[in-house]
Amino acid sequence: MRALITGASAGLGAEFARQLSKMGYDLILVARREDRLKELSAELGTRTEIITMDLSLEENCYKLFESLENTKIDLLINNAGFGLFGEFTDTDLDKELNMIDLNIKSLHILTKLFLKKFKEADCGRILNVASSAAFLSGPLMATYYATKAYVLRLTDAISEELRRDKSKVYIGALCPGPVDTEFSAVAGVNFALAGIKADYCVRYALKKMFKGKKIIIPGVVVRTGVFFQRFLPYSILRRISFNIQRKKG
Repeated sequence: MRALITGASAGLGAEFARQLSKMGYDLILVARREDRLKELSAELGTRTEIITMDLSLEENCYKLFESLENTKIDLLINNAGFGLFGEFTDTDLDKELNMIDLNIKSLHILTKLFLKKFKEADCGRILNVASSAAFLSGPLMATYYATKAYVLRLTDAISEELRRDKSKVYIGALCPGPVDTEFSAVAGVNFALAGIKADYCVRYALKKMFKGKKIIIPGVVVRTGVFFQRFLPYSILRRISFNIQRKKG
């Protein structure tokens, strides 16, 4: 068994690598930071290939797929992504466009290319890392929330297409709330909600993925919030969302 993990140098990506390695998966780890990938690879007990690559560049997404076209991949975890805090008029446009390229475009390309390959073989799994942010609009993190909404809706639509095709290929979206990783530091935000541990998040995600769950939401508090938000008007949800994150102190 072999898994391909993007954004594997830290956070959830690194934790997916650790837990899948313990399950016997050989790994292909993709990220920009080679030193981090080498450190992670050294602690893993299965065969690991490192690919140092910036997936926010469209051409690199195609290069990655082409380099692995003749390699059997059983599981793709599209984890690469980042966030940015601030009012929409104040945040840096170049950073936002880079975020859209990484959070949306790279995931879209890799999902399409590998899904075609998986459908031909009628096997394989794709887990796209979205966020509980996908269920809300996100004042103060507007672009990030919008990118994760794209990931969730794209993934959910594809899952229905696969179901109707009676395909054995799985695709699902992981939608955690805040997780104790370096994400908050990169985004420049402290969340009002306490974060869950990365090892719990990944353990829960893998358990539900192997059971075929299409939308995976770790943590009772976040699952409950997602359930009850359907009963609230958008005006209230926007205010709640605004108060979920606050400027990093």
